[in-house]
Amino acid sequence: MSYLTDRKRATGMGSAKTGTEHHWAMTVSSGALLILIPLFVFTFGSMLGAPYEEVTAYFNRPFPAVVAGLTIIVTFKHFASGVQALIEDYVHGLAQKVAIIAMTCVSYAAMAVGLYAIVRLAL
Repeated sequence: MSYLTDRKRATGMGSAKTGTEHHWAMTVSSGALLILIPLFVFTFGSMLGAPYEEVTAYFNRPFPAVVAGLTIIVTFKHFASGVQALIEDYVHGLAQKVAIIAMTCVSYAAMAVGLYAIVRLAL
């Protein structure tokens, strides 16, 4: 028979002390995506199927390039934060650390490739 209190049983199993910060980061990034995604669809969608020269001329203007860049940055930061929460919930031990590191590297690499493509189009 255990004489532990409820508090003693819960010690070490509670909050990681970053839940509120993570929630607000996800809320802010999803709010930003709520604005950026329609802007991106309307700016990028008009260029689908256009010749290369027309697309490069279009992305030489600052507004479409900035919208595309911001959308890429915010999307991959939101993705990284969401997948990290998923990994923390369902993967444990060393595999958790490896998965978080791998996911972060993939997210930043995809962000860098997207930004590089926008910069190449804009210059």
